[in-house]
Amino acid sequence: MDLGLKDKVALVPASSSGLGRAVALAFAREGAKLAICSRQQDAIDAVAKEIKDAHGSDVLAISADLSQKDDVEKVLKSTLDTYGGIDVLVLNAGGPPPGTFDKLNDDQWYDAFELTMMSALRLIRGSLPSMRQKGQGSIVSMSSSSIKQPIPNLLLSNAIRAGLQGALKTMSEELAGENIRINTVIPGRIRTPRIIQLDAANAERSGKSVEDVTKASESAIPMGRYGEPEEFAEAVVFAASERASYMTGGVFQVDGGAVKSLW
Repeated sequence: MDLGLKDKVALVPASSSGLGRAVALAFAREGAKLAICSRQQDAIDAVAKEIKDAHGSDVLAISADLSQKDDVEKVLKSTLDTYGGIDVLVLNAGGPPPGTFDKLNDDQWYDAFELTMMSALRLIRGSLPSMRQKGQGSIVSMSSSSIKQPIPNLLLSNAIRAGLQGALKTMSEELAGENIRINTVIPGRIRTPRIIQLDAANAERSGKSVEDVTKASESAIPMGRYGEPEEFAEAVVFAASERASYMTGGVFQVDGGAVKSLW
């Protein structure tokens, strides 16, 4: 299926590893031009080289901390200066740290708000003029299952991601008449370096083997396995594509059936 993304400009932040990297590679396979960023220049340069070697794509690699307003503006300016516009904006940033209410202070709340909420709003604000000039655009938020089903010990993510989702749903209605779509894709347990690290930490803490910890996690998933980054990435790319032209304001989960909510 031709997704209509060839030569479209896709901005994919936080893409040096894990799901962000998989999403960037998936856009490259569809022939898109890419702007990617990460806190570490060498890490994002490595992904850019991987993409160019595999697909011959145009790739702009930028170092940026998305919790910093100036860095977000740098990413937007570099992308617009290089490509002249933005067709697809992916919202992605590292998740807030874990913690329960009594263990989280004001600074941690403010930091999480800057990283999760404000990075997304600033990226949207900076991309809209280009999308409006083009007469169309697609925004896809890579969120968390916490917006449907709160996750224990992740109070910051549960609260702020849900707030962001409320803003995105509202904006999807405001922008629909301008042919600018906003959708959200949420992962379940996907086999990323972060998940592997968490399984190892849980194994060490419990005295169990990593294999036993992983099997226990997989047994709670109706499909009986972790997802692969590529499976999540394909959903993001489809939601961004012209094949999803009548989809906006939606939340789509890639979780093997793990989330129990009805909506």
